[in-house]
Amino acid sequence: MSDSGKNVAVVLANNYEDIEHTSPVDALRSAGANVTIIGLTRDVIKGKKGGTETPDTTFADVEADEFDLLLIPGGGSPENLRIDDEAVEFTRDFVQSGKPVAAICHGAQLLISADVLKGRTLTAVNKIRDDIRNAGGNYIDEAIVVDGNLITSRVPGDLEMFNEALVKALR
Repeated sequence: MSDSGKNVAVVLANNYEDIEHTSPVDALRSAGANVTIIGLTRDVIKGKKGGTETPDTTFADVEADEFDLLLIPGGGSPENLRIDDEAVEFTRDFVQSGKPVAAICHGAQLLISADVLKGRTLTAVNKIRDDIRNAGGNYIDEAIVVDGNLITSRVPGDLEMFNEALVKALR
């Protein structure tokens, strides 16, 4: 497929849920997007199920305005990202830009730390529903929730609908 000219930022840290990274990235690349993996360092990032990813860059070297969509895969990655000030600031800037931000599973943890959920409706793995509510968000248990520029999903079983929503948001 031809290059869409769209640039996607994927924020990733150790212990990411492999399929929640690879499946959306494959869908976005198939739609012609240029995908940039952003890590805390340039060291290899390890997934929960044995996958690995080498970051293209770090948060120190990018700005939210360079990208058209932000993808936050789940697993333990968001918990590792949320304690990094640059990762949190990048995420906050992206949400505030109005451009699409997609989070699956535990991805909403990074949105919580970015303090961008007040009055927003979203979904996530149910283990963090109370955290979403405590951050001012409205948690609902549905496969896919789109609220303005936020696209959220719960678990790997929701990936087909999540990926469709990402590709649609990129167009």
